[in-house]
Amino acid sequence: MKTHDIVIIGGGPAGLAAAAAARKAGAEDILILERDQMLGGILNQCIHNGFGLHTFKEELTGPEYASRFIRMVEEEQIPCRLNAMVVSITKDKEITYVSREEGLVTIQAKAIVLAMGCRERPRGALNIPGYRPAGIFSAGTAQRLVNMEGYHVGREVVILGSGDIGLIMARRMTLEGAKVKVVAELMPYSGGLKRNIVQCLDDYGIPLKLSHTVVEIHGRRRVEGVTLAQVGPDRKPIPGTEEYYSCDTLLLSVGLIPENELTRGMGASMNPVTSGPRVNDRLETDVEGVFACGNVLHVHDLVDFVSEEAALAGESAAAFVKAQEEAGKAAAEPEGHAVCLQAENGVRYTVPQTLDIRNMRDTVTVRFRVGDVFKDRYVAVYYDDQLISRRKKKVLAPGEMEQVVLKKESFLPYPDVKKITIRTEVE
Repeated sequence: MKTHDIVIIGGGPAGLAAAAAARKAGAEDILILERDQMLGGILNQCIHNGFGLHTFKEELTGPEYASRFIRMVEEEQIPCRLNAMVVSITKDKEITYVSREEGLVTIQAKAIVLAMGCRERPRGALNIPGYRPAGIFSAGTAQRLVNMEGYHVGREVVILGSGDIGLIMARRMTLEGAKVKVVAELMPYSGGLKRNIVQCLDDYGIPLKLSHTVVEIHGRRRVEGVTLAQVGPDRKPIPGTEEYYSCDTLLLSVGLIPENELTRGMGASMNPVTSGPRVNDRLETDVEGVFACGNVLHVHDLVDFVSEEAALAGESAAAFVKAQEEAGKAAAEPEGHAVCLQAENGVRYTVPQTLDIRNMRDTVTVRFRVGDVFKDRYVAVYYDDQLISRRKKKVLAPGEMEQVVLKKESFLPYPDVKKITIRTEVE
C-alpha cells in the first residue's frame, strides 16, 4: 500500500489552498483527490465577480480566483488525481477511492485534510405538496446548467430561498432574459449577504417576500405555477394568505449541507449546529491527524475566508507530519490546556470548538454566526465569568459570518480558565 504524508480530499478552493499552504510549510509528499474532472470545485460555475477582495486585494470571478490557486499547486508540482471518488476513510487514515483509470485503490496517509465542500438541500427535504414536474431545479444545478453547459432553464421563474446562490441566480436568470417573478423566503430575514440583496434583487426590481414559502406546485409534466403563503412565527402557513404565481421554473435555494459522510464514517465527533466535525484551534478533528476546512466544516459566505481557513489546516497537517517524524528525536510537546468555546445568547456556534491556550498561535480567529437579526448589539467575549472584550455591531445577521480574534497574551492573567464564552449583549 502506498503511503503519502498528506492526502487532501477535495480539489476545490479549500483543498487547493490547503495544499499550497502545506507545501509552503515544508510538506513534500502531498496528494489531492478530486472526484470531478477538473480542479476548482464550485468556483468554476460562479462566473460572477466579487471574489478575492481579501486574498488578492482585487475583484475576480470564481474561475479567475480558482485559477490563481490551481497555478500555485501546479507550480509546486503537487500531484492530483482527478475523477477519483473517495468511498471510505478509516480511523487509521487508510483512504479507499475509485477511479476509471486505476479502479479501486487504497492508500495510507500520515495526515488528512477534509475539504469536500457542501451540497444543496433537495426538494425532498421540503415536503412541498404537488407532482414532480419538469422545471424544478436547485439553484446550484441551474447555475451549472446556465453558466457551464449553455442551457436556458426557464422563462418565468420563482425562487424559494434567499441564500446567496438564490440571489445570484435571480440576477443571472434576469440577464439571460427570464422574468423572475418573486424570491420567497421562509424566515423573517434573508439568508444572503446584504450586498447580494442590493445588487441582485433591488437593482433589478425583483421583489423579496420574507416569511413566505411555497405551499403547492402546480403542473404535471412541467411547472405551470406555484402558490405562496405567508407563514407565522411557528413557520407554518397562515390560511387565507395564499397567492398564485404563474411560472415554468422553480429554483430552490434552501440551504447547504456539508458533505460529511466520510467524516462520520471514520468516527469523528460532529457538531449538530454546523453539520460539520468538531475541531480545535489547529482545525484538527478528534481523529488524530485528520483536519477539516472550508464548507465541509461550516458553510461560509466568502471564499476568501475559506482560503484563509484552509491555509491553517494545511499548515497544521504539515506540522503534524513533521512532529510525528521527529517524535523519537525531540522532546515531547509541552502539556496543553484545552478550553471549550461556548456560544450563547444569539450566537449559534463557534469554529473552533476547543482552544489549547498553552500551545496556541499568537492569535486565533474564532468564526461564528448568529441565529437572528440583531441591531445595536455587542459581541462579548468572556473567560469564565470575566468580560475580556466587547465590540458594538450596528447589525448582526445570520447571512453574514462574524469573527473575533483571541490573542495568546490575553490568557496570561487567566492560566486556569475553563471556558470561553462568545455571546451577544444589549447595552
